[in-house]
Amino acid sequence: MLGVTNNEYPPVGFYFKVVLAVSGGLCDTSFKSVSGISSEIETEEVTEGGENGFKLLLPKKVKHPRLVLKRGIADITSPLVIWCKSVLETEFITAIIPMPLLTYLMDEKGIPLRAWSFSNAYPVKWEVDAFDSMKNNVAIETIELAYNSVNRLL
Repeated sequence: MLGVTNNEYPPVGFYFKVVLAVSGGLCDTSFKSVSGISSEIETEEVTEGGENGFKLLLPKKVKHPRLVLKRGIADITSPLVIWCKSVLETEFITAIIPMPLLTYLMDEKGIPLRAWSFSNAYPVKWEVDAFDSMKNNVAIETIELAYNSVNRLL
């Protein structure tokens, strides 16, 4: 029987880490979920002259959805909360400061198996889930980030 290594199995999706470079230092935060790690080429359909049954799909640009981070509502002193407040609650009195962001998918020992970097990320939406006295759920906040590009590192 051959030896089994971590690379032979698909990694699990529940052990991940998000690191932001907020306020001049790294801010390692805990999240319930991260979604929106995606790249897609937008195409333009062109009909070739004289050939009615054939259309070309030409690449235009790469587009990315928003990165969506969900977690329990954090304290007002959280560096991520301070950053979101400075962008979304100041009516553009201060400049938006985009930050680099890293997302890691970890193995059982806490070693990164996969990694993605997001350049020039900044918050575009900050939402608190509904409060419901009939449910016993953690209060969740959702932060949506726009970014310029995503690169898979590992």
